[in-house]
Amino acid sequence: MNIGIVCYPTFGGSGVVATELGIALAHKGHKVHFITYSQPFRLNQFNENLFYHEVNVNDYPLFDYQPYESVLASKIVDVAIYERLDVLHVHYAIPHASVAYLAQQILKSRKINLPYITTLHGTDITLVGQDPSFEPVIFFSLNNSNAITSVSESLRKDTLKTFKIANDVKVIPNFIKIEDYQHQPEMQCHRKNFAAPNEKILIHVSNFRKVKRVEDVLRVFDIVRKEIPCKLILVGDGPERPAIDKLCRELNTCSDIISLGKIANPKEVLSISDLFILPSETESFGLSALEAMALKIPVISSNTGGIPELNIHGKTGYMSNVGDYQDMAKNTITLLSDEKKFQQFRENAFEQAKKFDIEAILPMYEKLYKEVIAAGI
Repeated sequence: MNIGIVCYPTFGGSGVVATELGIALAHKGHKVHFITYSQPFRLNQFNENLFYHEVNVNDYPLFDYQPYESVLASKIVDVAIYERLDVLHVHYAIPHASVAYLAQQILKSRKINLPYITTLHGTDITLVGQDPSFEPVIFFSLNNSNAITSVSESLRKDTLKTFKIANDVKVIPNFIKIEDYQHQPEMQCHRKNFAAPNEKILIHVSNFRKVKRVEDVLRVFDIVRKEIPCKLILVGDGPERPAIDKLCRELNTCSDIISLGKIANPKEVLSISDLFILPSETESFGLSALEAMALKIPVISSNTGGIPELNIHGKTGYMSNVGDYQDMAKNTITLLSDEKKFQQFRENAFEQAKKFDIEAILPMYEKLYKEVIAAGI
């Protein structure tokens, strides 16, 4: 198949999933064309079936805000015609679903059929999508998608409740390539640079938005460090960074917190960690937690959104109510204080992660592509 993929190329779960999906499809022999404004940060390998088409937006004095959607639609049309796309897969509803519909109609006027699939990743529905100014466009473009997928059952329910769309929403969960996590280099020498031999390492990875509740991570750490020698590694950056820096100074924990900023592929730093903290207010799936679990790292998390579909309470980690950082700290201390339980949770986390291997998920997408191509528009 000739598959077009539209996604955000920046750091974040939707771009990671879209890119890894495209790479896996290319390895299966499909031709995959990425269409976006810059090269996705994980699209860093050569493959004869992988192609990148850059969307260039010229800077005209007339526009206060450059018309990216129109330029993107034109690029999709161009790629669809000259690369003979069979199907278009857009990740994140805003604005990609409506742009896909526009491109589809332009192509239809030229007697070319291009079905499109919209994959919902979370905040495009739960946060941004609930802005009334977006509602009519999202409602229309989702209803006109040839297929819709969501990354969790929780997100599927939220979508149907929020928009009451007629289209069905198929759950195809996020994934990892488990093989990539089984052959990590020996990192204990690097661990010594971050923590003493008797110290545990807690880690959090996110884009530091308010919804991630990174301040709760610091509060959990502040409680735990008084009971168990430990360090905290923060991976990522974003709008909440000033508040985080302020809180660590207030708690006097900055000397035990290592902030690494954005890392394109955090597997190496995850591999030296003991426990992953994910206290999000809402989380459609929790891809960063899955990456941690693939490295046998138990998860301390909130119990919101799609997280319970991944983190099994009392088996792969523990869950608490959103904002209950004291319970999260208690669970962290309980787990790190019992070596036998900790080792069992490590194995359980890995076994759970294997269920989300790309080899199990990729056929779901291939089947869906074939179905929408056969159905036409």
